[in-house]
Amino acid sequence: MIEPFTVPFMGRALAEIVLLAVICGPVGVLVLVRKLSFVSDALTHTVFPGVVVGFLAGGLDGIFLGALVAALLTAVVLTLLTRRGALSDDASTAVVLTAMFSVGVVLVSRRSSYTSDLTSFLFGRLLTVTMQQIAETAALAALILAVLAAGARAMLLRAFDPAAATAAGYRVFWLDLWLNVIVALVVVAAVRAVGTILVVALLIVPAAAARLVSHRPMVMALTGTGLILLAGWTGLLASWYASVEHGIALASASGVVLLLVAGYLMLLVLSLVRVRSLARIRSLARVRS
Repeated sequence: MIEPFTVPFMGRALAEIVLLAVICGPVGVLVLVRKLSFVSDALTHTVFPGVVVGFLAGGLDGIFLGALVAALLTAVVLTLLTRRGALSDDASTAVVLTAMFSVGVVLVSRRSSYTSDLTSFLFGRLLTVTMQQIAETAALAALILAVLAAGARAMLLRAFDPAAATAAGYRVFWLDLWLNVIVALVVVAAVRAVGTILVVALLIVPAAAARLVSHRPMVMALTGTGLILLAGWTGLLASWYASVEHGIALASASGVVLLLVAGYLMLLVLSLVRVRSLARIRSLARVRS
């Protein structure tokens, strides 16, 4: 259970998962209660052209800056488009998603071939994470947690009662921009490890599973973080033993996501069983009374 992580690339992959769990757990709760799953999915796709531009301009070292610029630009544009209600959240998100992702596809198609370096941005390369990438993720994680701690109460109030947030003196536009920027930073932190396609799974699936356990935001955040850690540890182990002992190629990032989905399904079944049991107990109590 521990020996595989003494191998340097496995240890780095686990460290990356730990950092992502720390930020995706709490941020995922805000995304879920604000019903921003589609926005989060859009951010994972709109960061793609920034990744491509960064790669073309500076190679692998330029990916981080390119993704950061594209993600922040998307967060600002989405917030501005929905500010006055001219477009619904879904419509504005769809417009930005299709436009930005199409730009990325055009940029990639202008190369002579779809290299593995570019296609890996879609699906990630968790086992090739470097110490520089871990340091960048750690810096982003510290920034995200600091910003989240400063505005979590206001953003939760905005999520559950926008009118009360306005009455309390908070400006809803800035709270929306604040949250969109946080989600953008999470996407940037995770994109190279798990790819633009799978980042949304780290944000949505753990929070959705945690919602089945509790409706308290703090408990949900801790539960989501724990699920990512457990799925990350188990997924990396499964990838290691499948490849080393059985010669089966198993993508580590996809394995982690599949285990998260399996955890969600298991909690969903347990939740349904609990609800039916409680309903049966209440019906029996009514009959006896």
